[in-house]
Amino acid sequence: MSENERVKKASYALEQNDLDTFGKLMRESHLSLRDNYEVTGLELDTLFEYSRQFSGCIGTRMTGAGFGGCTISLVCKDKIEEFKKYVGKNYQKETGLTPLFFVSEIGDGVKKRDDFNSILK
Repeated sequence: MSENERVKKASYALEQNDLDTFGKLMRESHLSLRDNYEVTGLELDTLFEYSRQFSGCIGTRMTGAGFGGCTISLVCKDKIEEFKKYVGKNYQKETGLTPLFFVSEIGDGVKKRDDFNSILK
């Protein structure tokens, strides 16, 4: 139930353009997945810990099914390369593994299109 409530709060935070609150909720989500559901592990928790320590990281959490996998982090655009170096170096030192980073930008999301029929023609 706490995760469902966090999703509602996160949605509201995004509607208000409150990225600080959204980032806090991301971190709380990871901690809940780690502590309450026990679906993380050394690799995910290591990525999470070094990501949240980085000053240009707004929020971070595991994503996917857990037990390995990926984290998603919101990082200030001008800090991305520094973030990759910091997290990558520390993650490799801690786990012996080399992480991959995939940088993407947030789009406008799903929208209703009134001209749908004209697109099909």
